[in-house]
Amino acid sequence: MELNLSKPICFFDLETTGTNVAKDRIVEISILKISPNGEKEHRTWLVNPECEIPAVVVAIHGISNEKVANEPTFKALSKEIYQFIKDSDLAGFNSDRFDIPLLAEEMLRADIDFDMKSMVSVDVQTIFHKMEQRTLSAAYKFYCDKDLTDAHSAKADTEATYEVLLSQLERYPELENNIKKLAAFSTHKRSVDFAGFIGLDEDEEEIFTFGKHKGKKVRLVLEEEPGYFGWILNADFPLYTKKVLTQIKLSKLNNKL
Repeated sequence: MELNLSKPICFFDLETTGTNVAKDRIVEISILKISPNGEKEHRTWLVNPECEIPAVVVAIHGISNEKVANEPTFKALSKEIYQFIKDSDLAGFNSDRFDIPLLAEEMLRADIDFDMKSMVSVDVQTIFHKMEQRTLSAAYKFYCDKDLTDAHSAKADTEATYEVLLSQLERYPELENNIKKLAAFSTHKRSVDFAGFIGLDEDEEEIFTFGKHKGKKVRLVLEEEPGYFGWILNADFPLYTKKVLTQIKLSKLNNKL
């Protein structure tokens, strides 16, 4: 089976310094790009995170501080990586909740205005969890009848994720081989920012999904409590969330002019 593609799709996986989207950094990124004609291109970069990789994390993915000490920083690689993915949709395993938000943070820190307006994303883990409730290694065994012997290697994980999606399409006839529909099916909830702090209500208006203003329209909160905007900008929220909130505030101001 081949994916039914109208544009390229990039399966990608990150190895990082930890799991905090706002603070942790990429130490390895691997991208498998599939073109509509079936052509595949795989690229992997080791990245100097410019900070210490905790020993407990090194024990998981095996990428030590010494291994990346002389590698380029993400900022040095960012334009090359962005050029590789900018014309594509994205896919990964738990990518909607971790890999894409963290990649967006790194891109923004590198002064690249990364957004998903022209992309959709397929989270293979979500499809797996909705259908079978397992992990990537178990998914690979379940769908492909293979052992993932090199788990937590970014390259092995991207290859496995791509194979799992193909097997999911073969196993479940109700899953349509259409990237936009797979993206919709693999989305947990409707959110405006990657981290899910800003969602959409039934009227398609932005709402806060956390804290004292949970469920309230962003527009009304910013009008009634202007200081809340400044608090979020100065607090420990992801850069992409701050970017989205700023865009909402500016759009509301422009509508008044």
